Amino acid sequence: MIIYNVTSAIDPSVHEKWLQYMMDKHVPEIMATGKFSKIKIVKVLGDEHHHGGATYSVQYTADSREKLDEYYRDHSPAFRAEMKQLFGESILQFRTELEIIQEFLSV
Repeated sequence: MIIYNVTSAIDPSVHEKWLQYMMDKHVPEIMATGKFSKIKIVKVLGDEHHHGGATYSVQYTADSREKLDEYYRDHSPAFRAEMKQLFGESILQFRTELEIIQEFLSV
């Protein structure tokens, strides 16, 4: 499994609008592509003092490299363009890919 991680520093002026957009539109539409088995939105704690706004990590879990590559090819350009159109320079984002080697669960 691969986690496609998008970290976003959100300007306070668009924070509520961005979070609502993510919950109501973006995440449901990305789940509808069938390329990810789960998506987590997590808030980075203690980061507000660096830029005055909140930082979030959105973790999209793909079951295979092929599914992630299909997402990049078939869906990512439109989603990125929409994010840029709606929020412009009010969000600073960077993306990383993480390969899950092993998960350990509490018993």
